[in-house]
Amino acid sequence: MTTKRILIVEDNAKNLKLLRDVLQHAGYRILEANDAETGISMAEREPPDFILMDIQLPGMNGVEALKLIKSNPELAKIPIAAVTASVMTHDEARMKNEGFDYFIPKPVEVRKLLDLVKQVLQ
Repeated sequence: MTTKRILIVEDNAKNLKLLRDVLQHAGYRILEANDAETGISMAEREPPDFILMDIQLPGMNGVEALKLIKSNPELAKIPIAAVTASVMTHDEARMKNEGFDYFIPKPVEVRKLLDLVKQVLQ
């Protein structure tokens, strides 16, 4: 079995560390980017199996990055989850309307994160 690759695009060091540590411990290979532009170029060089995209990023935001990734035919099928502290009831619907496949509210609940990743990557 090949190890599934997950790209985490997150500018907050503590959030990045939590996501990385939890997912690496579960056996996934992690690619990391601190901004959208780096995340997009990493996805183009080494397409991941799943992308966790923070929304509030320096420079280009996560929604703009999503649109660029989904517009690339070679990357369009990669599932992308919005990871955001915006957790009002309308925020999840708004992220789905923007084109995100999944929604992960912050603070991240480890068990729910692992369940989602396992479900997506089966």
